[in-house]
Amino acid sequence: MYLEPAPTTEELVARLDAAELISALAVSPLPSDRERYLHWDKLRRLPPPQGLTSEQWWLRLKSARQDAMRSLPLTDRDGAPFGYTLPDLVLRHLYRVDQHAAGDVSMDEVVTSERDGGRRFIVNSLMEEAIRSSQLEGATTSRVAAKELLRSGREPRDRSEQMIVNNYRAIQLVKEMGSELTPEAVLELHRVVTDGTLDDPDGAGRVQRPGEDRVVVFYRGEDGPPVHVPPPAEQLPERLAALCRFANEGDDGEPFVHPVLRAILLHFCLAYDHPFEDGNGRTARLLFFWLMHSRGYWLAEYLPISRLIRKAQGRYERAFLETETDGGDTTYFLIHQLRTIDRAIDDLHVYLQRKIAEQRDAETRLAGFDGLNGRQVALLGHAIRHPEHFYTYAGHAAGNRVTHETARSDLADLAGRGLLVRRPVGRPHHYEPPANLAGRLKESGR
Repeated sequence: MYLEPAPTTEELVARLDAAELISALAVSPLPSDRERYLHWDKLRRLPPPQGLTSEQWWLRLKSARQDAMRSLPLTDRDGAPFGYTLPDLVLRHLYRVDQHAAGDVSMDEVVTSERDGGRRFIVNSLMEEAIRSSQLEGATTSRVAAKELLRSGREPRDRSEQMIVNNYRAIQLVKEMGSELTPEAVLELHRVVTDGTLDDPDGAGRVQRPGEDRVVVFYRGEDGPPVHVPPPAEQLPERLAALCRFANEGDDGEPFVHPVLRAILLHFCLAYDHPFEDGNGRTARLLFFWLMHSRGYWLAEYLPISRLIRKAQGRYERAFLETETDGGDTTYFLIHQLRTIDRAIDDLHVYLQRKIAEQRDAETRLAGFDGLNGRQVALLGHAIRHPEHFYTYAGHAAGNRVTHETARSDLADLAGRGLLVRRPVGRPHHYEPPANLAGRLKESGR
């Protein structure tokens, strides 16, 4: 992927004559310009407003953006500060995230009712994020096999499965981290993410060192020069410390940075610095989830963000490049990520509502069985739809966030009722649906 670098205002002022400058700066940006945040590489291909050239149009836009630019205490590899603006589309997305992902927000009865299985379904969403984030970084395990891996609690068999298990553990670790981010916490998060997956095991949990070949970023499937060369290794310790200071700034500071924007910028800057041999993208997304969680956006960790990024990975990469090729304006990346969060919120609502409908159908079938809890009803509903699946204590405990003893009690009770069959295949024991589970339920009139 190649983007033509955006000309700076200084370059355009030197290039245009006085009349052209007056024409470019005499009129405010059009309303349509405020509804889309065009990069020069796109703008130059579009017909400019009447009476202007593409360069005049860009100068008008860029001048307005510079007037509104908010500087950040984070810099590029040459020491120039990153910045961002707040166009209306950013503010609209922030308002929606505040409405649907923070504080005491309620998603109807879906995530609050143990009986309706909401807790189980958002845990499944957490598994989905762990899987998709790993696939985004090269894991080849299928989604179905990956879910079986996480539910069963078995040991991973290859590097791809290890990546998925690591990511799931790291997402859970994020919730246990304190409200202050330290370089040591970032390194520990990276260690968990990459444990047992690196060519050089010594690379887990540390930044690259001077003298080592720095990781550079090439666009997928392209030969030629890299699209991103991160800062030299000598800068990495101080850059990581600066990133933590930025993460820990209070929301009452000056200038105010909205916590969702701060989380996205944390993601961007860790990925920009690319301090690790591998696992930079996964660690960057985990830092985003940490800051969102620490600021009260509790729903964020369940959003299928990595799945949406994977579906349109080119747009994700382009948002990075647009920032790099336009003087460190991170607004491009902010807009991309806010749109992704917005879509993820919609997708999660749809997913949960569908699962609740499925759960209620299972409850109708199982209504005659007294004494079943929501976890057991959810498991049997899943077993009806997936008769080839098997269940273990560890998988049931992980999927419902209950203790091993509670999981053992749930499965043993279902086996005692004849609704599961226990297969002692070494350790752990496997529980399978009986071949006639659906028919048994129907024939019993339950």
